Amino acid sequence: MFQPTQNIDTVFRAMRMVMLVVIGGCLCISLYALYQNVQLSARMQDRVYVLANGKAMEVVASSRTENLEVEARDHVAMFHHWFFTLDPDEQAITTTITRALYMADGSAKTQYDDLVETGYISGIISGNVSQQIHIDSIRVNTTTAPYQFACYGKVQILRSTSLVTRSLVTQGYLRNVSRTDHNPHGLLIEKWEVTENKDLKVEMR
Repeated sequence: MFQPTQNIDTVFRAMRMVMLVVIGGCLCISLYALYQNVQLSARMQDRVYVLANGKAMEVVASSRTENLEVEARDHVAMFHHWFFTLDPDEQAITTTITRALYMADGSAKTQYDDLVETGYISGIISGNVSQQIHIDSIRVNTTTAPYQFACYGKVQILRSTSLVTRSLVTQGYLRNVSRTDHNPHGLLIEKWEVTENKDLKVEMR
């Protein structure tokens, strides 16, 4: 007489247990899917897609500290390139020196003024001299600001009768400033000085 009732009760308990397991499983899956969606949204916010020549290119955002050392070395390299690459043309010299001075403070302007006063710049123009720099290495300490750096390279001075190769070592500090078109790295060279500039060899032409 009570057997069917007990069977129904047992089946009902089993069904309730199955339903609880199914509901719990659905809840876990929903929470996991929601978590993954939040993580994906966070990752997507760090990405920008740029359309170039009909192709979508992904640009990944990164913090300043991740690329600081690379940017610092490139800033120092570009400054030295613009400052020491000189051709026998007054307008060309003005253009390159102006680009360099946007990347440094008054210490670079002082060095340039000294070159003008000693007649070095006028000698390049009147003597049809070309000057180029080849950077060997740049060391930057990015642990504490302002960031100390040292630049090692060689300067080649091409005259009508000779090719002079000189060693060049400079040092200074870098501090953070706002990024601009003239200063895309957002760094400024301070207390810049030339610590070595001597002849290595002279080749007659």
